[in-house]
Amino acid sequence: MEAALKAMSDPTRREILRLVQNEEMPAGAIASNFPVSRPAISQHLAVLKTAGLIDERRSGAKRLYRTRVAGMAELKAFLEMFWDVRLERLKAAVEAENEKEETSDDDEQN
Repeated sequence: MEAALKAMSDPTRREILRLVQNEEMPAGAIASNFPVSRPAISQHLAVLKTAGLIDERRSGAKRLYRTRVAGMAELKAFLEMFWDVRLERLKAAVEAENEKEETSDDDEQN
């Protein structure tokens, strides 16, 4: 998970993931979307592949890249764990505030 989070910390890598989420793309086509060198994009692709966030498939001399669904699902589940905790905390805070207001209203009526 650490490798996936580190990979996602870079805006270029996040954009690469967005580009290849729905279709396979060769490295050259991916690189054409960025103002950096092809070797730099190759390095980004290697980081994403090592992190388990993209798959690489050879087709002749080309290497095609696509988002790895399982890797993204693992990352999503990990991040949702934190989101669920925050939602539970928010829910508890709202319920406590509502209870406090109801108690205040009851005291005012008496």
